[in-house]
Amino acid sequence: MHHFAGYVGVRFIKKNKDMKGKKEYPVSLAEVIKAKKAVYNHLIPTQLARYEGLSSLLEADIYVKHENHNPTGTFKIRGGVNLMHHLKSTGTEGVITFSTGNHGLSVATSASLFGINATIVVPENNNESKNRKILGTGAELIEAGKTFEEASKIVEQIDKEKSLFYVHPANEPHLINGVGTEFLEIIESLPEIDSLIVPIGAGSEAAAAVTVLKAINPNIKIYAVQAESSPAAYLSWKSGVITSAENTTFAGGFATGVGYESPFEIYKDNLEGFILLSEEEIYQGISMAGYYTQNLVEGAGGSTIVAAIKLKEKLKGKKVVLQFSGCNESPEVIEKAYSLPSFKSGHIKK
Repeated sequence: MHHFAGYVGVRFIKKNKDMKGKKEYPVSLAEVIKAKKAVYNHLIPTQLARYEGLSSLLEADIYVKHENHNPTGTFKIRGGVNLMHHLKSTGTEGVITFSTGNHGLSVATSASLFGINATIVVPENNNESKNRKILGTGAELIEAGKTFEEASKIVEQIDKEKSLFYVHPANEPHLINGVGTEFLEIIESLPEIDSLIVPIGAGSEAAAAVTVLKAINPNIKIYAVQAESSPAAYLSWKSGVITSAENTTFAGGFATGVGYESPFEIYKDNLEGFILLSEEEIYQGISMAGYYTQNLVEGAGGSTIVAAIKLKEKLKGKKVVLQFSGCNESPEVIEKAYSLPSFKSGHIKK
């Protein structure tokens, strides 16, 4: 078990040729508070709702933070808006990134809001629903590489040829600070929060949660959840060293094969625990989100329900927030999840 040890924020430099000579930006509570103005010029706070069915099931006060209600359907738009706000002031004309979908959609949508051109590289055979939404923003979409990591190599090649700002999906302070606004909303609405469960892929949301909640109340327990078939962040956290791993999950929000430095440095010593889920359990999370909350979510989005069930004994009697991080899932996955008994009956004990 890892305990809070006086977290005060992490300062790091965005390693990008366009940032040479530019200001060094920290990830901190103060920067998250600054990000509020930029974020709320384009977004409104998302709902934090208590669900009686989940509360009864888990014998705790269970709230859901509905980041799936954001434009683009995920929390990531907050970071995208904050980043583009800063880039616009520097005269940046174009950005490039790699993504399995949600990050790319956030960057593409945010860039369009600020009149900045966006190029998004996704793996081959990527979620068609996410590809369609990215194209709908007017961004250029390039399908290349078989995995998230292979797509990143294509970005590096293109970046050498064109003068674009490389938006890394995790090692970008403006993204993490923008995402942090969701956790300000949580603690403003529920100051007595005891625990939070958050999914981890690249790790920006977990890093933002630590940055805000641990700075305000070090006693808040933050649990992470990830797919056991793509466990790089878990293995990095467990060993204390950034680690790569097999990356085969269907759930795009989890689909990374390596831990990322900037978020890892923030969350590595500040998580109470870490839950891994099977692919079957991730499908069950989608189905139970439909049953208990009437919300359509993607794999990572519904994972927090299953994680909470696994953590039931630790959460009893507590005020717990589950993060519904996103809702951009393929029709095939939704159809499979909604065919499960848990969509009709809720949690079924085995």
